[in-house]
Amino acid sequence: MPSITNVLFLVYGLLAVVAASPTNMIQKRGVYKVDRVRNPNPVRRNGPRALLKTLRKYRMPVPASLLSAVEKQEELISKREPRRKGMGNGNAGFSAAANGRKGKGRKGKGNGGNAAASGDLAPQQGATANTNGTGLVVNTPEANDVEYLSPVNIGGQVVNLDFDSGSSDLWVFNTQLSGAATQGHSLYDPSSSATFNLIQNAQFQIQYGDGSGAEGIVGTDVVNIGGAEVKAQAVELATAVTQSFVDDTATDGLLGLAFSTINTVQPQQQKTFFDNVMSSLAEPLFTADLRAGANGAYEFGRIDTSKFTGDMTFVDVNTTQGFWQFTSDQFAVDGGKTQTSVAGNQAIADTGTTLLLADPAVASAYYAQVDGAVNDQQQGGFTIPCAANLPDLQLAVGDAMATVKGADLSFAPVDATGTTCFGGLQAGDSGGLQIYGDIFFKSNFVVFNGGNNTLGFAQHA
Repeated sequence: MPSITNVLFLVYGLLAVVAASPTNMIQKRGVYKVDRVRNPNPVRRNGPRALLKTLRKYRMPVPASLLSAVEKQEELISKREPRRKGMGNGNAGFSAAANGRKGKGRKGKGNGGNAAASGDLAPQQGATANTNGTGLVVNTPEANDVEYLSPVNIGGQVVNLDFDSGSSDLWVFNTQLSGAATQGHSLYDPSSSATFNLIQNAQFQIQYGDGSGAEGIVGTDVVNIGGAEVKAQAVELATAVTQSFVDDTATDGLLGLAFSTINTVQPQQQKTFFDNVMSSLAEPLFTADLRAGANGAYEFGRIDTSKFTGDMTFVDVNTTQGFWQFTSDQFAVDGGKTQTSVAGNQAIADTGTTLLLADPAVASAYYAQVDGAVNDQQQGGFTIPCAANLPDLQLAVGDAMATVKGADLSFAPVDATGTTCFGGLQAGDSGGLQIYGDIFFKSNFVVFNGGNNTLGFAQHA
């Protein structure tokens, strides 16, 4: 029986097969902005599950008490409101067009480790920009800011993607998936695009730490984000996805914005959209403007000074693991005495993670200042009174300090009465990698500068 890959190659046999090395067609440098749009199918927040997802995403130990808390929270949520039509049980395991193989790729590593080490990346793709060298697209939070979604045009078709600065693959729901796997999603149809080209023998497999993942084939197409355009961007077409992605009908895929060295496409890694478009931008950077309960934007090519107050601080990032990584070993609570967690502690800026995962010393010192805060084993992490007036938290980003507002540090109720909430700040391993997710971004306007590998931050205006 022919494999699905062979069948798909026959389907696209009339399309031009490429080796992902088109001629550059870089025009005048531009600025592009993409806004976020609100999720029309809100998903109630589950604090323990958000923490579990973060721990698994980066292969950190998961306490047994947290697994139990996740199950209890899901039972509580299902009692509060009916499940959306078509929702499964959330278990891992792929919904596929033809088979159910589990992906083997690690987020940030995948099967691309060898290629990353050798620097075997596909050549630069042709890119263009708006006449002023910028591009902008709205980003809109799903209910309760679980994740932020933005519209992306691929081959003339628009899908809503989760922009993830903690991964490097651009993959989408598409017509190669079964009807059961795609119900409620906007689909990319490569056969309807005059500019799609299949990359022969290329495949991807990515499995995120929470157990979700996707796998499939790879082609190139014109990708436009708020006016920033790459003529032949690698687009990964999922032929199998896990149930959690099937259930989240607001999200039609992910767009990775970490470094290309952790892209999972084989046999040749592909460059991210940002890496491809960077040379056509007015400035080689993009910004993340994520706001609590409100639309924000991703902008490519410029820093909008109206979006923040005070000075913008830049720090060097360590790219060796493929992330926007920096030293963060000091902190303070509500502007108090500066304390050290573990000397040399590292953190990454990750728009694809919901919570803020910090060193245990940070979490313990912070919640010691919150009346009623408890490290609740039954809930799998720190809980607080939902009505608590929370103090601000200062975190080191390189040699500077960034503030996370107390108002952004309460995440979601863990009880039916809404009196106890899961904290937006949770503890990771002592000395382990800290993950500064959307909780951090809601308080800070952040700049990712690929020209000099720096990260900038300032308080939202």
